[in-house]
Amino acid sequence: MAGLRVETVDTGAVPPADRFPLWLDMADRFSAPVAFTSDHMGDFRGHARLIDVNGIGLSRFRYQSLVGRRTPRLIRQADPEVYQVALATSGTCAISASRRDTAIPVGDFTLVDWGRPHDLEHAGDDDRHVPAASVTAVIPRALLPLPADKVDRLTAARLSGSDGPGTLLAQHLHHVTRHPEQFRAADAPYLADVTLSLVSALLARHLDVEGELPGDVRRQVLLAQVRDFVERHLGDPALSPQVVADAHHISLRTLHRLFAGEDTVAGVIRRRRLERCRRDLADPLLRHRPVHLIARRWGFTDKAHFSRAFRAAYGAGPQAYRAEQHREPPG
Repeated sequence: MAGLRVETVDTGAVPPADRFPLWLDMADRFSAPVAFTSDHMGDFRGHARLIDVNGIGLSRFRYQSLVGRRTPRLIRQADPEVYQVALATSGTCAISASRRDTAIPVGDFTLVDWGRPHDLEHAGDDDRHVPAASVTAVIPRALLPLPADKVDRLTAARLSGSDGPGTLLAQHLHHVTRHPEQFRAADAPYLADVTLSLVSALLARHLDVEGELPGDVRRQVLLAQVRDFVERHLGDPALSPQVVADAHHISLRTLHRLFAGEDTVAGVIRRRRLERCRRDLADPLLRHRPVHLIARRWGFTDKAHFSRAFRAAYGAGPQAYRAEQHREPPG
């Protein structure tokens, strides 16, 4: 089964003198040429995971301090016509553009327009050996379903990553960039749609134009909100399609239409609960926890029903599955 297209760049794999040039080459290819400097140019340590999902680039970066300048001359040389939405995950981050100087706290986003001059600075904590880190999405300008003149107002702005679409986008980027092996190449168009919809919703919220988003984008965002709600409430035995619909102020019929072409809403809840139970049963740290407590943790209150559902999904009962997972290898 073919997976997503993933490229890993680790400067530790080359001699010290080649490490910073390797990083510069990667940055040029992934976004656009930048005049980067660093206090660690002689022995630069950085790690990048780059994932292509149908023309949208997702990335996970970890590096020592970097200062970058995107100048008019560099823009004239190459303008890839992309935006980059970047979430700071550690370190001290700041951006200057369009007469705006903004500090970006850990956990928040900013918008970078690679067709406009800007200055970037992102530093780790050398004393505590904590690198700077970020996760990002690079999106062609032409794909955003928002007027360019309005989007430009958010260049170098601080965008919340802890509420509404910002939370959903942060979760999405973390999941895909941490675990690309969980996805197939065939998932790339879906992941691109989700990424574009969540980025669009984040920008529209800060522009107060959410009502102008196309219907398919609003649907994708609502679906992401519903999935997030389900994940956060799997342990509640009362979780049901009606509870989900009520929490989002939509009808049960609308909820079922959201999942058209997939499993039923009840089926999604059951499958995710079973997957959580299977994970816990395979966890060596939980090998002495009674099976019924693991089932209850994830919303199963009837032991017989849980055993039947688990066997139907995985071909063995929960006790047998756990025993197989923890069996000592021979000899």
